[in-house]
Amino acid sequence: MFCKGHVITIIKMRIKKNIATSENGFIFNPATGDSFSANHLASVILAAMKNGDEVALIKHNILEQYEVSTEQLDRDWDDWMLQLKEANLLEA
Repeated sequence: MFCKGHVITIIKMRIKKNIATSENGFIFNPATGDSFSANHLASVILAAMKNGDEVALIKHNILEQYEVSTEQLDRDWDDWMLQLKEANLLEA
């Protein structure tokens, strides 16, 4: 996508379709039998990811709703994405 001479990359991180999530933070991977628990914010992010929302939109919404700096959000996001990847919850 291009915008006024700049290239904008649209990034979507998606949770695998077979992963079950709930509003109260329960995450279940039926392929492995693994289950996890997440806090409220993680549940909101997972729902947005399953919905196909772009990373930029998810981060924008977090910055609007929570008291966190962009730098801290980026660090936490990268760490959490690594955790999701290691848990085999993200689509390739």
